[in-house]
Amino acid sequence: MRQFKRTMTLAVAITAIAVGSAASAAEAGTNWPDHPITLIVPFAAGGGGDTLARLAAEPLAKTIGQSIVVENHPGAGGNIGSAAAARAKADGYTFLYGTNGTQAINHSLYKSVGYKPEQLKAVGRFSTIELTMVVAQDNAKGIHSVADMLAYRAPDDKPLTCGSAGNGTSSHLACEMFKKQTGLAITHVPYKGNAAAVTDIIGGRIDFIIDVTPNVMPQIKSGRLKALAVTSKTPSASLPNIPTLDASGVKGFEFYAWDGLYAPAGTPPQIIEKMNAAIGEALKQKQTDERLRARGAVPSPMAPAQFQSFTDQEKQRLGAVVREIGAKVD
Repeated sequence: MRQFKRTMTLAVAITAIAVGSAASAAEAGTNWPDHPITLIVPFAAGGGGDTLARLAAEPLAKTIGQSIVVENHPGAGGNIGSAAAARAKADGYTFLYGTNGTQAINHSLYKSVGYKPEQLKAVGRFSTIELTMVVAQDNAKGIHSVADMLAYRAPDDKPLTCGSAGNGTSSHLACEMFKKQTGLAITHVPYKGNAAAVTDIIGGRIDFIIDVTPNVMPQIKSGRLKALAVTSKTPSASLPNIPTLDASGVKGFEFYAWDGLYAPAGTPPQIIEKMNAAIGEALKQKQTDERLRARGAVPSPMAPAQFQSFTDQEKQRLGAVVREIGAKVD
């Protein structure tokens, strides 16, 4: 009898805890947000990813009625910041700015990213982001169009060189896809970030790069780099006079990056739904739309479940590309 009473007491206690936890979660969702939110950006301040994250965070903060504090946690291709977000308290006050690199490519590229994929849950997509092929404005090989590049016949010991922001990055995958579809002799030259690659293009040490448009737009506008083509399926709103690679003779070529918001697993679903709705409202704003498009990013919101499915599919698709080209970072 005593054992029965002890069992019943324990059962009642567990039920009370569960009910209390559920009530707390519901209350958190009702009152959320009642203080500033932290957005972890896993890239260095001032870079293309950081710029897009801040562009999205500004209208999002106004929509939810709380400030969003951006914290940069760069390193290891975004893994350091992503792991920090995965370990954060799942209370709706820490989110991660994630990309196709951090959430899809890195899991196949690195031996370990420092966390398990299921530790982060998709909240909502921000945008899809085109890439642009660029060369130095006055390059030594006289390449001023995709046609020039396709017609180029290099000596056996001097193939074209394609720079990237590092092994397995979007710029690397785009370069490998271009090489495979054209059959051109191209040597990949990986750098530790986009800035060093751009510097070497301008300095004449490498021939071209295919990078996300926000990363190269400043140099295109300054005239130091010449845009040859964009990787989107349709003409770009940010570079309306630049043709697509598909229209330039590389039929069927299409490649894009993407970004969005993720939360630590266990974040109350009502908070995720509220944040997703806020993303949708923020992206509808004319100024936000125009500012993103001007940098080569097209607002493309998704519901949480849809974005999670999309992330999982991209992880498989881009992971296969990484394995095919043999890219690996220990």
